[in-house]
Amino acid sequence: MAASPAHPPPDDGGFFVPDDVPPALADLLREIGPPRYRDIPLDALRSGYVESRRPLAPEPPALASVMDQIIGGPGGPLRVRIYRANFGWRPVPALLFLHGGGWTIGNLESHDILCRQLAAASGHTVVAVDYRLAPEHPYPAALDDAWAALTWLAASAERLAIDPLAIGVAGDSAGGNLAAVLALKARDEGGPHLKTQVLIYPCTDLNADRPSHHRRAGGYLMSREQYLWYVDNYVNGADCNDWRLSPLLAGSLAGLPPAVILTAGLDVLQDEGREYAARLAGSGVPVLHTVYPDMVHGFITLGGRLPQAQKAVSDIAKGLASFDIYNFIDGAGI
Repeated sequence: MAASPAHPPPDDGGFFVPDDVPPALADLLREIGPPRYRDIPLDALRSGYVESRRPLAPEPPALASVMDQIIGGPGGPLRVRIYRANFGWRPVPALLFLHGGGWTIGNLESHDILCRQLAAASGHTVVAVDYRLAPEHPYPAALDDAWAALTWLAASAERLAIDPLAIGVAGDSAGGNLAAVLALKARDEGGPHLKTQVLIYPCTDLNADRPSHHRRAGGYLMSREQYLWYVDNYVNGADCNDWRLSPLLAGSLAGLPPAVILTAGLDVLQDEGREYAARLAGSGVPVLHTVYPDMVHGFITLGGRLPQAQKAVSDIAKGLASFDIYNFIDGAGI
């Protein structure tokens, strides 16, 4: 029997689509409808999230191999899914991917097609992590699982035909939060070496009080109330000012790997994602920050209906390729 949420979900009544949403997107938002979380068991929320995304995703691209594997995790067996675009004669770059879903919903299936797209577009081997979810497993369970997967990937690089100097971390929303924290943790602990980080509308300050949280509080697919519920489930009383929860509040962002950052203009998280990109750049970290002004939170998994989602995947691949050139010219092995 599924556990109940740690705190009552938000009241999502009175759903509306604001006037500044483009017509095609507005129609899609009305079709998806308001996020219904009240009085629904967590297992139903989770399965419903996966099912609702499936018809809105694009056709999956063909890959050379997709394989699940069980590795050792801090809470027991941990499942990862390995996506290979091709098999060649030399090791390839890799991305460790952490899915979104507010640390509460989402799994390997909800982001399966996105991972296939990223592998096909970039040529990277993508390794997705089925980390433990809140509220049953609050902070730091998801982060501990993500770190275990990263250290396993680095140690297994030769066996997986992955270049150990070309491993990156990636994630969307809550997964972007985990990816950003992994980059800081790897820097502070002397490895694993990371070549890049891909942060897709990331959560970077879980205090959740920047202007966009109020400006985009309702009607844009993810409401402020829904987001606060996610944060409450994950944090479970921990200090949101800790950089392991809020990487934007880290004392220094210097020495982190180059970052590809995507933000959405109609997203409660817009300001904290934009500020994280600015702080990275101000700390001397190469940053490619792309804003999708007419998009909402979660848009990249809706590529079957939104051409901007397909463009976002292409932009990530181009960003990763540009950092390949940067690293080659710079010769610094960032």
